[in-house]
Amino acid sequence: MPWHRPGRADHFWRSAIALDKRSAKSFIRINERIRAREIRVIDENGVQLGILPPFEALRVARERGLDLVEVSPNAVPPVCRIQDYGRYLYEKEKSERAARKKQKVITVKEVKFSVTVDEHDYQTKKNQAVRFLGEGDKVKASLRFRGRQMAHRELGYNIINRLIQDIGEAGVVEFMPRMEGTILHAILAPAKKDTAKPKPPSPQQAPPPRQPAPSAQA
Repeated sequence: MPWHRPGRADHFWRSAIALDKRSAKSFIRINERIRAREIRVIDENGVQLGILPPFEALRVARERGLDLVEVSPNAVPPVCRIQDYGRYLYEKEKSERAARKKQKVITVKEVKFSVTVDEHDYQTKKNQAVRFLGEGDKVKASLRFRGRQMAHRELGYNIINRLIQDIGEAGVVEFMPRMEGTILHAILAPAKKDTAKPKPPSPQQAPPPRQPAPSAQA
């Protein structure tokens, strides 16, 4: 078989297949896949071309070297736009990525204590918990009892309860301290930020004193 050098036709079909896969993934109908009898057409400059049959709108798009993309399938009739479909997908994915970045993913970060924790270590872990809550994450405060320490569970409860009190308004208790096996733990969630309270209305100025009415002269 003679060696075949890929030409422009091969590149076109590879691009078409790639676009078809991307459109199938995003459920967007383009070009010949648009099945409505009539569509409302907007060109690449935002100018409305009116209501046309799909084959006529596709002919216009082809003449301009662009695609016909269904952007509002639930409208009556469906709305289609003449544009570069590859660039449309790129901009769509770019905006979706930006939206995902803005979404805050809440994670649970663990802060571990021991029954014999010293004051310095306690303060360090407490500050970590406050920082995690301030960043919008939940905090799991856990304390493991070892060996004979199980006979003095009140010591562990005292540490976890002290942490809850010291955190104060930085967090709210989602799960009160409870035992699971040899581990005592509690979960704290970030405190909801108070909405801005409206400013109290400024006190109204007292009206000027009324002047006495002039007495009638005899």
